[in-house]
Parts: sequence; structure tokens; C-alpha cells
Amino acid sequence: MLARPALEVADVFRRFGPAWRDALRGHLSLGQLRVMSAIEQCRSAALGGHVLRCDACQHLEISYNSCRNRHCPKCQARAAQRWLEARQADLLPVEYYHVVFTLPAPVAALAYANKARLYDLLFELAAETLATIAADPKHLGARIGATLVLHTWGSAMTHHPHVHGIVPGGGLSPDGERWVACRRGFFLPVRVLSRLFRRRFLEELAKAHQAGQLKCVGELQALADATNFQRWLATLRNHEWVVYAKRPFAGPAAVLAYLSRYTHRVAISNRRLVSLDEHGVSFRWKDYRAEGRTRHKTMTLEPAEFMRRFLLHVLPTGFHRIRHYGLLANAGRRHHLGRARELLACAPQTAPQAAGEPTTVPRPVFVCRCCGAAMTIIEILMRAPSIRAPPTVSPS
Repeated sequence: MLARPALEVADVFRRFGPAWRDALRGHLSLGQLRVMSAIEQCRSAALGGHVLRCDACQHLEISYNSCRNRHCPKCQARAAQRWLEARQADLLPVEYYHVVFTLPAPVAALAYANKARLYDLLFELAAETLATIAADPKHLGARIGATLVLHTWGSAMTHHPHVHGIVPGGGLSPDGERWVACRRGFFLPVRVLSRLFRRRFLEELAKAHQAGQLKCVGELQALADATNFQRWLATLRNHEWVVYAKRPFAGPAAVLAYLSRYTHRVAISNRRLVSLDEHGVSFRWKDYRAEGRTRHKTMTLEPAEFMRRFLLHVLPTGFHRIRHYGLLANAGRRHHLGRARELLACAPQTAPQAAGEPTTVPRPVFVCRCCGAAMTIIEILMRAPSIRAPPTVSPS
């Protein structure tokens, strides 16, 4: 078992959350309140748990249940592992590229007030841009696949929505008879991707505003007027919309290692926390505007500001932050990958086990931290009952 970090995000919420919630009563969304409550209760007696005994050294231990909230820093490792095991069979023996689509700051501000609509647009238009440019015979002339992951934060937990794309370096020809590979070390021209992405996003923003699908509140209230909104869109055509592609990964194993770090990441991990004292919450962050070792810095925020920034990144209920497109879309993934493997003359990454082969011994769920042996559940601790208000009786 991994050692518990000396400081956790949960410690900040438990210590300062109740008073902060009271001070902001009516200003926090139900989703944000649920995330706070889940993180505060995660792996505590409030959620119940198990009493464990080591089969070898008889060591006793209490293991409390996890909240399993997707915004909780403690609950992502196991979810990421399950997701990776399912994705391993999808890997192809080709170069994989990492592409990032970022919204400029003015659009990011509008996106915060319209999370579901604009985050959806970010996904759809990033995928559309990749597919359109890849299908162009001048560039690749193939149907490609992509896995996109939404991140809404920068290193300092400010609102910075962007999608990370993991894309195989090639695709199927339009007739499905050939595998068309990218030039080695080069995927698609990022300047062309950026221009198309900007044009399509501005077009869809104009349509959404005309249909009354955008909320313009606070500092953006003036954008509710159609004329002001058109002027605002015109200024965005001069903004640089950042799209970039990193070097290809060093083989499928590197792709999986990368995905394990990115797919189930939250705004800040417990490992980045440094201290919690009268000065506030200190954490490590990376300043990308600096160079070399000076990039790595420590920031201290007041607890209220730390919690506010963390909760900026609570996603709408039911929103999927990992999506697959093109050849990797769920509807046709099996067929498309099968065809790609035929053309590449390769087998799946994980072949089904043949009859008669020895079965792999599964790793025990609970492992003794003293001797490493398996631990057995000897008692179940029930979760604390939630306190509910009595039902209101409407007057007859």
C-alpha cells in the first residue's frame, strides 16, 4: 500500500470548508457542494470500511471506503488502472502523437459560464479539425482516430480549458484498403489545424449566441447584445488559438504511461501540496513562461482562494471528459482496429488466453504494509447514516 501523503486536499476542505460554505451560502452550485462533501468524507469513518487481517503476520488494519468522486485526488489511481487495461488492446504498432487544442482567455471566460455547451464544442471541433485536415490528400488523405481528454486547469489551478489528443500516426485510406502512415516524426501542420479550429469555433459560437444558448453574466453581460457579441467575435479572429503537436511517443508502452498520468488527473494532486498553516496553502506549480529550473516554483494561496480555484474545475453532471473519435469511436472501434491490424499485419496487444494455459494469479485487493502478504476482510464497518430533514407537509 502507498503511504498516505502528509498533506491532502481533503485536509484543506475539512479544516476550512464548513465556514467557507456558510460564508458563500447560495453562491456555490450543488455540484461543487457535492464535490466538497465527497472529498471531506473520502476514506474516513463516515463512508464505512473494512477491518483487515494479514494472513501471514496477523497484522490488523482498518481500511475506509473511497468516495469514488472523479474530482477527488485520492480516487483516481484505481479508476485510471481499470481504464488503461481496457485501452491496452486498442494500441497499434505505429507512432502516436500528442496534440493539444487550447481556448484563448476571452473564450475561456465565456466557457466557464457555459461549461456543458462550450466544453462540448471544444471536443467536437478539435476532433472535426483533426479529421478534416487528415482526410485532405494534401496532408495525409486518411481516416484517423483520436482519444481526447479534457483538462480545464493550468498549473496554478486557474481556468484554462484545453483538450489533449492522443492520435495514432496514420489512418485508413478512404476505401479502407490501405494503411496510410504519417511521415516519420511529423503528424499534421499545426498552423493549418489552428486556423481551421479558430474559424469553426467562431462560427459555432455565433450560431449558439443567435439560438440563445449562451449565458452572458457578470463581466460578460454586455455580450448578450447581438451587436456587441459580433464585435467581440471580430477581435477573436486576431487572437492566436494555440494548437501544438509534441514529438511522437517512444512506443505503445510510453503511450500507456502518458495516459495513466493524464486521463484521470484532477486540478491538483496531493503530491504537489507543500504546507498548510496560518499563511495559507502552499503548493508546487510550473511557470511555463519561465525557462529551465526557474519554471518550478511554490505558490501560497489563502484557503478560501485555494478552494475557489479547485472548485472552478467541477464538471457538469454526466459530462464525459474522455472521448473517442474516428477509428476509435465506440460504435466502430472493433471493426476499424481489426482492419488496421490486418493491413499492418499485427496481432492485438493483448491476445485472449488459449485453453490449457496456466491462469495468472490475480493480485490481492488488500496487501499488508508490513510483510506484503494478502489481507482478508474480517469485519465490515457500516457507513454513518446521513441526517435528513423531516419531510415538509403541505397545507391541505
